[in-house]
Amino acid sequence: MDPLVPGRPTPWLDGDGPMSHLVLSTRVRLARNLAERAFWGRNTPLDRESVVRTVEAAVRDVPELSDASLLRLDGLPRLTRLWLHERQTVSRELAGLEASGKVRSGAAVVIAPSLSVMLNEEDHLRMQGLRSGFALEGAYADTDSIDQALGQRLSFAFHPEFGYLTSCPTNVGTGLRASVLIHLPGLVLTREITKVLQGLAQVGLTYRGLYGEGSEVLGNLFQLSNQTTLGKSEGELLDHLGRLVRQVMEYEERARDVLRRDAPNALDDKVWRAWGLLRHARSMSFEETLNLLSGVRLGLGMGILPDVPLHTLNRLLVMAQNAHVARAAGTDLDDDLLPVHRAQLVRQMLEHDGEGR
Repeated sequence: MDPLVPGRPTPWLDGDGPMSHLVLSTRVRLARNLAERAFWGRNTPLDRESVVRTVEAAVRDVPELSDASLLRLDGLPRLTRLWLHERQTVSRELAGLEASGKVRSGAAVVIAPSLSVMLNEEDHLRMQGLRSGFALEGAYADTDSIDQALGQRLSFAFHPEFGYLTSCPTNVGTGLRASVLIHLPGLVLTREITKVLQGLAQVGLTYRGLYGEGSEVLGNLFQLSNQTTLGKSEGELLDHLGRLVRQVMEYEERARDVLRRDAPNALDDKVWRAWGLLRHARSMSFEETLNLLSGVRLGLGMGILPDVPLHTLNRLLVMAQNAHVARAAGTDLDDDLLPVHRAQLVRQMLEHDGEGR
């Protein structure tokens, strides 16, 4: 591991949050810009450096961030930047993981155990709190506390009629984007997922894959989030998302009941086959690993595999990604043996955590 990257714990992987058998994590993000500063798209490298210096000085004065670290992404190797992205700490754009592979000047992130603040992404600051399970109120409280603390030391761009001003018009107002990462294999297997997602779109929610905007849905994992923020308060946005996510969870539970009733043998075979492959396969792609983890997670949630630690499945979701596998194996992203290293890591983690039960 690079000495610049702190070995931070990742509490959102613990699997001890509310409704963790369905919802892996909850994220709340607040977008803010400094007043009288050029926004993204019009600011210069000098402007962005000034943002980093100004925020860094404010962070040092915030007790809640006393153990936080500030990392300059424009000074880190690609492997480390991808590692941070895989941990949901920074966005793909800020980490410079697009096709161009170029990291924008002034790209930085403040990291604390359950919080991070991205600097010079689409907005000057993007504060985000991440909690285990279905925990909208807790994740918002974490993020809001940092917003309040930094807001006492920084002047944010704010309009009395429109609210907080952001680079993208859809974020104007509260600047809040809340999302839950939810596992919906029942709805996928019963072919009800399209109807549910279309219904969510009609009432102001959007869905994405594991990596957020523009990412493909893998392992039956969906990020559900609000689409706009203007004209509603933070409480209204969180309440709206919360009510709809609870409905989706009910639909998923009903779908699982249908599978249990109509296809118990096929369900058992899917779960145990996934478990067997994870325990014994010698080479796996990340996509295959994610799909197998989905089958095991489904079996755990339905009581078919009662002894598999949920936190192990959550950790594997992160540890089986390319940068984590490469760092654990002491190799690089171009290594042709990455699928072999991944399968070995999965076997070791399942065996080690199984012994600790």
